[in-house]
Amino acid sequence: MKYLDPEEILLIHHQLIERYGGAHGTRDLGRIKSVSVAPAQHVFGEEQYKIIFDKAAVYARNLIVDHPFYDGNKRTGITCSIMFLKKNGYHFKAMPGEVEKIAIKIAVQQMSIPDIGKWLKTHCLYKA
Repeated sequence: MKYLDPEEILLIHHQLIERYGGAHGTRDLGRIKSVSVAPAQHVFGEEQYKIIFDKAAVYARNLIVDHPFYDGNKRTGITCSIMFLKKNGYHFKAMPGEVEKIAIKIAVQQMSIPDIGKWLKTHCLYKA
């Protein structure tokens, strides 16, 4: 399994702000480091998130809800989820507007990891 490290998350955020606008800056570097290890977390000797789509959902939920950046948390969270899946052989496909809607839904409704994971799974194809 290939995970995103803090530097990759910071780079993704930087590139999104450069491309789409917004404020650069990190409010809490510790949260970004925490997000980078959360998908691989073990509890009582077992993986907390066993399904790859749930692991991807952790990036989205934690970055969106925890707000470690001054701006672009929703964009960064969803993009990190997609990039994690891409690093692990999946191709993401969504209709225009779907990604924005799910990011807002995660922020407003504080969706669960399994629900976000199910949404990601419905928008992915394994490309091996």
